[in-house]
This record gives sequence, C-alpha cells and structure tokens, in this order.
Amino acid sequence: MKIFRQLYVQVLIGIVLAIILGIAAPNVAAEMKPLGDAFIALLRMLLAPIIFCSVVLGLTHVSNMSQLGRLAGKALIYFEVMSTVAMILGFIVVNVVEPGAGLHATNLALDPGVTKVASAASHFTAVGFFLSIIPYTLVDAFAKGEILQVLFISVLTGAALSVGGVGRDSTILKVIAEGQQILFRVLSFIMRLAPIGAFGAMAAAIGVFGAATLVSLAKVVLLYWVTSVFFVVVVLGAVTAMAGLSIFKLVRLVREELLLVLGTASGEVALPRLILKLEQAGCDESVVGFVLPAGYSFNLDGTSIYMAISVAFIAQATDTPFSLWQQVGVLAILLLTSKGGTTVAGGAFIKLAATMQTVRVLPLSGLGLLFGIDRLMATCTALTNVVGNTVAVFIIAKWERAFDRAKFNAYMAQQAAGKIQPAGAEPLHGTVRG
Repeated sequence: MKIFRQLYVQVLIGIVLAIILGIAAPNVAAEMKPLGDAFIALLRMLLAPIIFCSVVLGLTHVSNMSQLGRLAGKALIYFEVMSTVAMILGFIVVNVVEPGAGLHATNLALDPGVTKVASAASHFTAVGFFLSIIPYTLVDAFAKGEILQVLFISVLTGAALSVGGVGRDSTILKVIAEGQQILFRVLSFIMRLAPIGAFGAMAAAIGVFGAATLVSLAKVVLLYWVTSVFFVVVVLGAVTAMAGLSIFKLVRLVREELLLVLGTASGEVALPRLILKLEQAGCDESVVGFVLPAGYSFNLDGTSIYMAISVAFIAQATDTPFSLWQQVGVLAILLLTSKGGTTVAGGAFIKLAATMQTVRVLPLSGLGLLFGIDRLMATCTALTNVVGNTVAVFIIAKWERAFDRAKFNAYMAQQAAGKIQPAGAEPLHGTVRG
C-alpha cells in the first residue's frame, strides 16, 4: 500500500514493534541497542559537513556584514527570550505541583553513574564555555563533530566569502554546493535505515528499563511532559499565531523528524533533514543555515524546562531549603549552563550536573533520583527542542522578510498528498547548486 512507503509510517511501525518486543522479551530487546547506536552514529557523521555547507552557502546570500549582524542579533534575542520563558514556566509548575514533596530522600547514596557524570561536568565554567567555541584547529572541529565549533568556522568562512565579493559562479562555491548535494544524497540512503534505527533504540530502552516504566510514569516525568506540551501548544502556539502561522501545521511539517527523535531520544538525528526541509518549505537558506545550527546550541527550550523542573524537584525531594531568591539565582546560572553541547540523549542530564556543581546549593546525590528516568525525560527534551528550533527558523525568517508563504503552502499541500521526495533525492529549487 502507498501509505507504507511513507517514512513516518515505517518509523512508527518500528517503534510499535520495539514496544512489543520490549514487553515480550526484554532481554532480547536490550540486545537491539547497537541498531539504534549505529543509526545515530551514521547521522552524526554527516552533521559537521552538512552544517558547514549549509551555513557557508546561506551566508553568501547575505549582502553585507550589517545584515549578518542583524540576523545574529535577532536570533540570539529570540533564543534568550524563549529560553527564559521556558525556565520560568518550569519553575512555576514545579512550585505549584511540588512533585518531590513528601519523598524525604535525605540519605541518598551517590550513584556510580551519577558520580561519573558529575565528575565530567565539574570543570564547567563560563570562561571555559566561551573558549570551547574556538577549536584547536580547523580540522579538529570536524573530527570531533562539535556543532558549536563547526558553526563558528562556518560563519567565519561564509562571512569571508561574502565580504570578499566572491561571485555566484565561483569555483569554491560550486564545489561546496555540489558537496552539499552529495551529502544530502548520502542522507537519503541512511534515512532508509530509520525504521531499523528507531526500532533498535526504542527496544533497548524498554528492555532495560521495563514496560512498567512506560506505563507507570513517575509524577515528575508526567509533569515534565505536560509542561512541555503546554509550552509547545500555548507559548509557541501564541508566538506562531502572532506571525500568522499555525503551530499545528509546523508540527505536521516535521512529523517524520519528530518520530525519529521519539525513537532515538536524540535531536541530532533530525538536524540534517530539517535543514533541507525548512528551505523547501519557504524559509530562506541564509536564515535556515545560520539559525537552525545555532539553535541546537542556544535555543534549547526543552532543556530549559527540564533543568528548571529538575533542580526544584531535587530540592523538594531532599528537603533542601530553596527560597525564591535562590531560584532566581539558579535561573540566571541556568541561562548559561543550559547552552552549548549537543542534543544527544542524556545531554540535558550532563548540563544539570554542571549546574549543580556550579551552584552547590543542592545535594549532588539528588541527581540519582533522575538518573533512572533520564531516558523518558531525554525523549521529551529532544522533541521540545526540535519543535522550538523549527519555530525559531520560521519566526526569524518572517522577521527578516525571508519567508515565502506560497512556497510553504505548496509544500504543505504536497506533503498532505504524499508527493514529497525523500531527503536528498532531488536538488533544492531556487538555491545555488552550481
């Protein structure tokens, strides 16, 4: 049947089969983990070069440095405002509901896994964070796949080409454009494995943590998911409505990517396809190429909600006094520690550990309360981050008058009719491809 050729349907089938296997044979399901790991590794392999090509080609459309500065300024303002709103929302709901009240977990032993994470996060400093944006060498950034470093190099390269007056028929631009086409074609090959990757990752998660974990969600997990849904539907919904867009249409636009994220608990798996899809859906490639990769480091709405809820929950659960002014102070620190890094599963937990090491107001052993349910939290975090960054691209594209409404409507109509080609199958129309 035609419907089974749709990628999101195949991924959904993979997730359903994973749940069945996890419940029926948890030991076998746990052994499926390499399938998910391999799929994520294949996609991460493409991240650095795709970001480089997309940012460089996008910035060559920027006529001058003032335009680039304006774009960066608008993006950073939007990122910081939305991150702050997300954190405030997280603190409000956790203080109202108080999911950790009554646990009295005052004598927690420090979990070995938590100790390892906390040790790695203990070296976090504000100065170190900003210095980490600068790679040791150009090659080092690509070898390690650090998104923020690759973005830094890409912006410098794109700005240099733009200021240097390189023509549209430049050999170097043709090479980069053709390289991008090849990368997207490789991406289309890898995406055929998406149902298998989602199956492996989800099966392993259920096999290890048990079906009961999925059925009987802890109060804090349920609170986090409800808060995140509220943030997407109400907060992001209001933002998109003011821009003349529908949050439900944007979610439908990226439904395939969201299903991949649901299966893998990693936002990185969606980035390569999002770059291509958002350009095809009417956003100018200069906006997509800059805002989307930057958002993966600076516009982490889900991570912001997660960290706000988590620190207050730990304070409640461990009976640690945590006044309003202390929460305001932690909020200021969270605005820094929530930034940077990648959106792989567990990334928010590492940032939470870094925050607690920095604040030193809450007992570090409280992280053990969240360690076992991190997978459920990470999935919601990644989903919220992807939606938040999708919205950011459209809002800033509208702000910059770089959004083609007719192209968006045509793409949505094609998607509804099932006529959208797989990612990388065809070159993008209306952009420089040599």
